[in-house]
Amino acid sequence: MKAAYVSGPSDVQIKNVEKPQVGPGEVLVVMKACGVCGSDLEKIYGKYSQPSMRLGHEPSGIVSAVGEGVSDFKKGDRVFTHHHVPCYTCHYCTHGNETMCQKYSETNLSPCGLAEEFIVPQWNASHGGIIKLPDHVSFEEASMIEPLACCIRAWNKIKFKKGDSIAILGAGPTGLMHLMLSKAYGIQDIFCLDINDFRLGFAKKLGITESIRSDDPEAYQKILAKTQNRGVDIAMVSTGSINAIAQAIDFVRKGGTIVLFGVPTKDVTMSLAMSKVYSKEITITPSYAASEKDTNEAFEMIQKGAVNVKDLITHTFSLEESAKALDYAHQGNDSMKIIITNSETLN
Repeated sequence: MKAAYVSGPSDVQIKNVEKPQVGPGEVLVVMKACGVCGSDLEKIYGKYSQPSMRLGHEPSGIVSAVGEGVSDFKKGDRVFTHHHVPCYTCHYCTHGNETMCQKYSETNLSPCGLAEEFIVPQWNASHGGIIKLPDHVSFEEASMIEPLACCIRAWNKIKFKKGDSIAILGAGPTGLMHLMLSKAYGIQDIFCLDINDFRLGFAKKLGITESIRSDDPEAYQKILAKTQNRGVDIAMVSTGSINAIAQAIDFVRKGGTIVLFGVPTKDVTMSLAMSKVYSKEITITPSYAASEKDTNEAFEMIQKGAVNVKDLITHTFSLEESAKALDYAHQGNDSMKIIITNSETLN
């Protein structure tokens, strides 16, 4: 069967590998749709700051076989699969830091989500790592569960109120998921910033207060003018850009919150005006990945139509075109969410 691998810097190859054999407690899934994520791009074109170099962690598909002892799933089930599942009992898990759990990083789909078929390990299958999909949720929509869950986790980590304001720095796919969540959560004023005019135009169509180029020298003044000269309550940094973090410190109001959501390049550093952070009493909260709780929240929001994630899908590519799809996403000139599929027809 075919699977996509990072073979070197800026080099993605489709390799023929042996079809995985399902073992006790495991579930074999035929991949039908898998989203391209910013972390995938960082693994290929940057210096990824996390240990895994596997491509594709947003897959949905159809169960093709189950191992001995599996009773909750059967061949033919339409499913979404989460690539990481924590232990729920360690110090990190009991303190709400599930994505820091050692077990979380050890549990992976094999060989990866960007493969014709992949194995869901016994731990994942028996600890909530597989969600059955209702017929009205397409495989493409289901592939958006994981990135939406990551966004939801970020919101679950901060305090906010209906009527608050937000600046979303980085108007890529997850940035616009934060936009959708902002609207669902009752945020009143929403500002989106990016240097990509296509993405800013895309954000504007979804209904926001204002789209602003990140390099606009008047960006700060524009935000102040529409927030009673305070600045925003929340600055959501949905990019790994260090410049965006510096801007967020300016844009956020006194006592406001900055969320570090975008994936930074490994070992990147920046000079931080700590006196400004201190005197403005800014809360800075990083948010990495998603837990089972966040994943189920995302699934519920998608299946109930609380967020219309399919509006973000602009391109689909076949598995054989993975290298092209990933490069296209990296360029980002006229694309938003890109989905890689394993068949021409999605059910």
